[in-house]
Amino acid sequence: LLRGSCARAAVAAASFSQSLDSDFTFTLPAGRKECFYQTMRKDASLEIEYQVLDGAGLDVDFSLYSPSGNMLIADYRKSDGVHTVETEDGDYMFCFDNTFSAVSEKIIFFELILDNMEDLEGGDPDWKEYVHGTDMLDMKLEDIMDTINSVKARLGKSLQIQTVLRAFEARDRNLQESNYERVNLWSCTNLIVMVVVSGVQVYLLRSLFDDKRKSRT
Repeated sequence: LLRGSCARAAVAAASFSQSLDSDFTFTLPAGRKECFYQTMRKDASLEIEYQVLDGAGLDVDFSLYSPSGNMLIADYRKSDGVHTVETEDGDYMFCFDNTFSAVSEKIIFFELILDNMEDLEGGDPDWKEYVHGTDMLDMKLEDIMDTINSVKARLGKSLQIQTVLRAFEARDRNLQESNYERVNLWSCTNLIVMVVVSGVQVYLLRSLFDDKRKSRT
C-alpha cells in the first residue's frame, strides 16, 4: 500500500491482481481519503460495490476516475453503492473520502468484479487446438467448455452474493451493538435521575414536617 498527500487528505494507492473477483475491508480514519488503483483493458467491464460497515452516520463519499483523470462517478454521503463501467486501457482510480467527518472513523468494505480480462492473464494456449477428429470419441468439446464456464460463472456469482451478505450482516451487527450501547446508557441515566429526584422529594417532605414540629414547640 502506497501513501502520499492530497490537499487536506492523505491518499493511499493499491494495485489489485487481475483476478475476476477481489474484495477488501479497511478502516478509513476521520478526515482522511483513501484511493485505490485497478489496471483495466479496453472493452472490459469494471463493477465496484461498496458498503460502510461501521462508523457514525454510516456514510462516505465515493468517486471513480478514468485513466485520463475524468470523474466518471461521484457519490456523496452514501452508505452503499454499486457501479459498473465499460473500460479502456489504463489505471482506474476510485476513492473513499471521509474528510467531512472530524471525529468518526469508518469501516468500509468493497468488492471488484472484472469481466473480459482474460487477455491480460496470458494463459495457456487453447488445448482444443491439439485435439483432432475422434481423439475425444465424438464428445462435443464446445458443449463441455460451455458447461464448465457456466458452472464457473454460477459459482463465482454465489461467492459474490455470500460476500455481500456477510458485509450486510457485519453492518447490521455493528448497528445493533451501537443501539444496544445507547439504550443502556440512557437507561442508566434515567435510573440515576429517578433515584436523585426520589431522594430530593423525600428530603423536602421530611424538612416540611420538621419545620412544623419546631414551630409548635
